[in-house]
Amino acid sequence: MTEKGTKEEGVTEARTTGADPSADSQGIRTDSGLPVAPLYTAGSAGVDPEHDLGEPGGYPFTRGVYPTMYRGRLWTMRQYAGFGTARETNERYHYLLERGQTGLSVAFDLPTQMGYDSDDPMATGEVGRAGVAIDSLDDMRILFDRIDLGRVSTSMTINSTAAILLALYIAVAEEQGVPREKLAGTVQNDILKEYIARGTYIYPVEPSLRLISDLMAFCSREVPRWNTISISGYHIREAGATAPQEVAFTFANGLEYVKRAVEAGIDVEDFAPRLSFFFAAHNDFFEEVAKFRAARRLWARLMRERWDASDTSCRLRFHTQTGGSTLTAQQPRNNVIRVTTQALSAVLGGTQSLHTNGYDEALSLPSEEAAELALRTQQILAHESGVARTVDPLAGSYFVEELTNRIEDEARRYLGEIEERGGAAGAIAYMQDEIHRAALRFQLEVESGDRVVVGVNRYRTEGGAAEMDRTDYSGLEREQREKVARVRERRDAAAVEDALAALAEGARGSENLFPRILDAVRAMATLGEISGTLREAWGRYAAGGGGSFGGGAGSGS
Repeated sequence: MTEKGTKEEGVTEARTTGADPSADSQGIRTDSGLPVAPLYTAGSAGVDPEHDLGEPGGYPFTRGVYPTMYRGRLWTMRQYAGFGTARETNERYHYLLERGQTGLSVAFDLPTQMGYDSDDPMATGEVGRAGVAIDSLDDMRILFDRIDLGRVSTSMTINSTAAILLALYIAVAEEQGVPREKLAGTVQNDILKEYIARGTYIYPVEPSLRLISDLMAFCSREVPRWNTISISGYHIREAGATAPQEVAFTFANGLEYVKRAVEAGIDVEDFAPRLSFFFAAHNDFFEEVAKFRAARRLWARLMRERWDASDTSCRLRFHTQTGGSTLTAQQPRNNVIRVTTQALSAVLGGTQSLHTNGYDEALSLPSEEAAELALRTQQILAHESGVARTVDPLAGSYFVEELTNRIEDEARRYLGEIEERGGAAGAIAYMQDEIHRAALRFQLEVESGDRVVVGVNRYRTEGGAAEMDRTDYSGLEREQREKVARVRERRDAAAVEDALAALAEGARGSENLFPRILDAVRAMATLGEISGTLREAWGRYAAGGGGSFGGGAGSGS
């Protein structure tokens, strides 16, 4: 399909609303700086119900992506977990599944995210700290021991090395006898937001985007139930972006991925239905509900405008995680209330799956008590609060509809700025600068006391922050290094060498690389060896310079 025009007929660039926020002499605004009027009335929102809202399950999906939403099926309760070794994380998964969790979500340590094995000098001091350490197929087998991959959906928060981790997952499924067509889950695989906000990039921009297109093409044929990318606003928001910026910058990246896939010859209808998104839920309750509704509507309109996409391909499905940056080390039990209100906004905003943070995560990885309470928070919302009994219960609220309009309009304005810079791949510095400015404004407001954070700059108690658990990771790191050494000793070294040579040859060419990555993990090549082979072929991305260092075909962004 060809790219269409940039405006949907009948959608104006900015709406005229009945509310006049400037009439509020107090200058009250949302957390993102959108003006809030003292009162909203029937004339405030300027909504055409048929054009702007529609019905749940129908274009433009403002009211939800499915006709019955939670009346038919509750959102997936997917608690994010990963720490230490694969065995420890596997035990936590069984603990959560036994308590009613309905999906798995894997957190990986920084060496795994950055393409280093646990015995690499670059991994020293980081093994198993931010998530689970995965070096080889052996670790992946242990991670999913006694878990039927044909019956559970798994989300993996991994980006630069996403293709390697998915290949490991498929290899484990093969050993379990699970056909690829039965595998369900998501890899985040969103590299542009790493350059913009998070920093776990490895390769230059262009070869990184090629890996994403290759994974999309492979899964569209071989793993049809797998979401090949979770386009993430979460990390953009956590870096300091406002709600409209979160929507706009996420969608700028999403449009870039769609464009690249179409240019690679993949029909939009073959991959767009498997795109998923990942958003944060922060503290401003009504703004967050409006953000989720605006995001659904805007994505549907963008896909229809640019690629004449079907309703199925216009449908925005998303996962939500409560805001890690909103948690405080001071009076950490206050975080239970923050997480609850954020989770409620995600549910009323129509999320498809949800992670609720542990109240102690500002201090350490969540304790079992905090992880269980976070899961119980979702279960109480689902089964005791009544919010799942009807679809989009806040629709028609004058305030919510007006906020929904404003967020969509503001996001479109940012998208226009990004388009003028050549799209997301050419606007990385612009988006970084906008996020930094928003983060600075937020921090200055906290420090001045203009923005109240309970327990931090108001209603403080003696004693300050709670003590952090000082876990000794040295034994874990030593154990993981020894495990990698044993893998290298017992594998067929010649088979590994051949698989890595074939991967290097593919990286210098233009064929789909995913089958070669899959061959390498089956041969017991380690994650670091596979990533190192690609680094040697493509070079590395140099932050701030817009390019790369190192040699090889495709180096340079």
